[in-house]
Amino acid sequence: MKKNAFYAQSGGVTSVINATASALILEAKKHKTKIGKVYAGKNGILGALREDLIDTSKESISAIKSLKERPGGVFGSCRLKLKDLNKNKKEYKRLVEVFKAHNIGYFFYNGGNDSADTAYKVSQISKELDYPINCIAIPKTVDNDLAVTDCCPGFGSAAKYIATSTLEASLDVESMSETSTKVFILEVMGRHAGWMAASSALARSSNNDAPHIILLPEVVFNQQKFLNKIKSAIKKNGFCVIVASEGVKNAKGNFLAESDTRDSFGHTQLGGVAPYLSSLITKKLKLKNHWSVSDYLQRSARHIASKTDLQHAEAVGIHAVKYAIKGMNGVMPVIIRGKGPRYTWKIQPASLSKIANVEKKLPKSFISKDGFNVNLKAVRYLQPLIIGEAYPKFCNGIPKLEKLKLVKVKKKLSKWEV
Repeated sequence: MKKNAFYAQSGGVTSVINATASALILEAKKHKTKIGKVYAGKNGILGALREDLIDTSKESISAIKSLKERPGGVFGSCRLKLKDLNKNKKEYKRLVEVFKAHNIGYFFYNGGNDSADTAYKVSQISKELDYPINCIAIPKTVDNDLAVTDCCPGFGSAAKYIATSTLEASLDVESMSETSTKVFILEVMGRHAGWMAASSALARSSNNDAPHIILLPEVVFNQQKFLNKIKSAIKKNGFCVIVASEGVKNAKGNFLAESDTRDSFGHTQLGGVAPYLSSLITKKLKLKNHWSVSDYLQRSARHIASKTDLQHAEAVGIHAVKYAIKGMNGVMPVIIRGKGPRYTWKIQPASLSKIANVEKKLPKSFISKDGFNVNLKAVRYLQPLIIGEAYPKFCNGIPKLEKLKLVKVKKKLSKWEV
């Protein structure tokens, strides 16, 4: 019997998450005997709980195809982690009510670590609440920290942006270093895993090129060694470029840039390691410096997206549909890297039990002996992920974006009360 599908975006968005949505919706249209309509949840899992659904069948094919050039999350995202089924059955019973009301038999959840956990929990509805559902999690995160998969859609484009920004900023600093700025600090995302900061190494074409220092969450911050490294870089190059992960920690295990604010997933709000380091450099070394926080720019820079990353994003969306109609449940389409000097890859399913709540950190084998950089092994892993250009269409000098209708599905149930 033909069933409708639910698709939603979760967690921090990327420059290519909509490409996954586009590929998934178009692939679903090829299987009309098994999949009816694809309903998109407004703001992630909240769309299911609130019965706030968007009918993607109301969009033109050209509008759906145009999504691959649009950054952000077109259907809205959220940071909401479902509690365990045995601790809060109310949420899961509500999901079943909504699924029954709209004949939904396929559940696609596009996100990172916490989102994989949500998808894993939803996949258990079939057994625990006796409602047949094929649940597929789809990888997405600029942090690149999902287990099993070789890399995560969204990361390659963010890495390309960071490497490019590091290169361009370093040329600016070098130009001004004789009489002005000596140090530049770029803060990038990465709470516990240093993949984003590591990607800045791709800016180098020789050992002396920027970045001269990369600060990673995997390496305990040592203030004196850090300051000595800056002095050494300036003596050698005349200036110093630093790329710092937001998740850098001190010897006590505390974030250098920790605040009292937490997000809906319960994570401490970070952001501020760059000004912290800037203040330290000014105070201890008396050097003029500038800093910048890449923040949302690094994950929304669709204009400089990696073609490889875009291809990954589309492929996981297509395979998610294929796995669902085969009857798979509780799996994620992951990227498997081929062996050999030439970069090759394929998609295969992996159990969510091996992915949910597992964080993949930057391997020690990728980090330089002094802890202030990454090595050739890391570069060889990272380089293929930023290869290729996938420029969006431009109009009047800026990217051209096609607007969607985003037609809501008529509600059949009473309002959801938290």
